[in-house]
Amino acid sequence: MPQVGIRELKSRTSEILRAVREDKVQYLITYRGRPAARLIPVEESGEDVWTELERLRDEISAKWKSEKSAAELVSEGRR
Repeated sequence: MPQVGIRELKSRTSEILRAVREDKVQYLITYRGRPAARLIPVEESGEDVWTELERLRDEISAKWKSEKSAAELVSEGRR
């Protein structure tokens, strides 16, 4: 996977995005030499991830036994 620093990404954005979109190239974006993000084609991360998240949401909701929401329980736990 090619690496590209943030400055280089700024100057070559169109070229890099074209490679990602058309050639399915993945880039590791670095900040001061350290990995900061990964740029990948939408087809590899898009619908399958959302479909799986929705499935997990439905599964958790079906088994949820508390009268309170998860956000309420987390908030109480932080107090």
